Formats: sequence, C-alpha cells, structure tokens
Amino acid sequence: MTDPAGGFGWRAGSTPYTLGGIAERAARATGEEPPLICVLLLPRQLEHFILRDQAQDLLDAPGVVAVEPARVPYGAYLRLPASVADGLAATQARRLRLPGVPRAIVIFHPLQYPLARGLIAMHPDAELWYWRWDRYEVAYDASPRQRARLEELHLAASLRAAVTVVVSEALGDLAREEGGTPLLVPLAADSFPAPAPGSAVVAVSLGHLGHRTDWKLLREISEAMPELVLLLIGEWHEDESGRDPDFQACRRAPNLVWLGRRSDEEAARLILLADVGIVPFERSEFNDTALPYRILKYARLGRRTISPDLAGVRTWERAVTIASSVDEWVVALRACAGVRTAPDLELREWAFAQSAHTQNKPLWERMEALGIESGRLGSERV
Repeated sequence: MTDPAGGFGWRAGSTPYTLGGIAERAARATGEEPPLICVLLLPRQLEHFILRDQAQDLLDAPGVVAVEPARVPYGAYLRLPASVADGLAATQARRLRLPGVPRAIVIFHPLQYPLARGLIAMHPDAELWYWRWDRYEVAYDASPRQRARLEELHLAASLRAAVTVVVSEALGDLAREEGGTPLLVPLAADSFPAPAPGSAVVAVSLGHLGHRTDWKLLREISEAMPELVLLLIGEWHEDESGRDPDFQACRRAPNLVWLGRRSDEEAARLILLADVGIVPFERSEFNDTALPYRILKYARLGRRTISPDLAGVRTWERAVTIASSVDEWVVALRACAGVRTAPDLELREWAFAQSAHTQNKPLWERMEALGIESGRLGSERV
C-alpha cells in the first residue's frame, strides 16, 4: 500500500506498490494515455472491510484500484457543517493521485459521495457506482441531524449513480422506488473459515486452565485434529502459563475456543453442545490422585470423559476413557463424534445416582456408630 497524497492509501490488484509507477512511467516514455481504471473508494482498510472478499476479487483485475480512507475519516464529514465537509472532500479529491484515468468510481456509503463528486468533477467521463449493502441513511447511531445529512447524501448519490449495486432484493425495491435501476450483487463470504461439518468433533474442558493443564498435549491434539473444536470453559491464567510456548500456541490455535468463566447454568448448556468432555491434566504427583469434579458434571449430561492415565480418575471408570498418547487421544475423540445428538442416557442415569446423599452414606454410618443422631440410618429413620 502506498500513501500518494492527502493521507490516502491505494491498492491495485496483487501489486499495490507498482501499478501507479508503471502507468506513469509508461505514459511519459511512450506518450500514450494512462490506463482507464475503476476506483473503489473503501470506507475502511481492506482487511477490515465487510465486503473485502468481493473487493479483493475485483482487485484481481489489473484495471481496478482501491483507495483506502484518508487520515481524516469519512465519519468526520458527518460531524462537520455540510459546506466545510464538501470543501474538505474537494481538497482531498484534488490531492489524490491515481495510477490511471477513472472510468468508474465506486462508493459504499453516502458519506463517500462528496469525495466521489470531487473526483468526477476532475474526471467528467467517470461514472458513479453506488454499492448499497445497508440502509445507512437510517443508522441507529446517528442523531436526527446526522440522519437528515445522511438522507441528503444518499439521495444525491442515488440520483448521480449510473449503477446502484444492491445486496438484497429488498434494497433493490427501495432503489426502484427512488427511480433507480438496481443491479443485484449479493454478499460473498469466501474468506470466512468453513471447517468440514460432517467430520467435526466437539469436545469441552470445564475448569482451571493453568499449572495443571498439559499444554503440550492440547497443542499436539489440536494440530493432529483440524476437525476438532475444543470449548475451553474457565479462566485461563497467563501468570501461571503465559511463558509456556505450548500455551501460547494453544491461545493462537483456531480450533480452541476460549470462553472464559461461565455460570453453572451456562456451562451446562455449553456441555450440551459437545460430544465429549476432557480432563487435559498433565501427569504429576498433584494431579495423579485427584478426582476431577468435571467427570461427574459431564456424565450428568450424558457425556463421557477422556483423560490421561491418572490413578484418581479410575474411581469413576464407568464414565472415563483413558488415553495415554496423542494418537490414543485422537482415536478416542473421533470415536465420540456425533454423541452431542445422541447422549449416553445410561451414563446420565448413573451420574444422577451419584448424589450427595448416596455418596455420604459411609459418613452417616460412622455418625450412628458414634451415637450421633443422623436422622438417616438409625432407629429414628425418617
């Protein structure tokens, strides 16, 4: 991207640094006319533009360039008096150097119309294309005065446009009511990620994400299983794991979704979206004898747990699949694909049977043996 004048940046095809220089040098050397071009006036930088896929497709043509916003953003026009905004736009148009002669100037918002009008005044053979992907003139965040200005600019752009591009039939109907002949060009989403849905495995981890977590294991699993979606429910602790390169790799992995702390009600419903729960603990003395609470919570929702070979988890072996290597984890995870639509109801029934009253039975028995009235097991049963 270059910054030819007035704080603008322009892009052309896949070589944004070169086209303008080539056109100018060719014109000077041969006396030929500079090329005819189509100019896309982008309301935002290309990477952040909602229509970037279609803009990028057009930029593949050698005769299409994109002009990114100036240092004075288009939104400033709405905050300035109309006469001042128009004067500023005309000045910006005069300062803008293009790598050819515009034959089409494309705007995507009515606030761009003053700049387009200034460019057309310099290049009267250029036609205006007004690309409407929203009803900007009734924007939620605009004051009544600003809406009136937007309506004014919208009407002016609509009347001046040789082509009104609309993304929906409904916008086309509005354009026809205003006397235009709209051209329907629906939206594209080429750059939006689209993992294969048929092979997706959704796993969930509920709880602490710090010292106890085997970040190397999670990194290797995420790399070995691009079809995996891992929902991480719980706070992550940069102070505990921030310097671990495997943790940092996990933070960047697209198939690990960091959801942060959630209420129990929210967490339960997120678990319902998963095929299987996991205990991603590293093998350590601290972890080996623990009985992770999450195993029972997953089971109450009909989800098994995959865990490393920790001695403590075998207490609930009915609900646990042991995986000792990355390959075993991958096999176990893939075996669970689709459970989210067919939960293990017998496992759920088992989990409900692990109630506090049932689990506490040895304590009640001990109390009665000591002569302490429990109200549960002795002669005073209720």
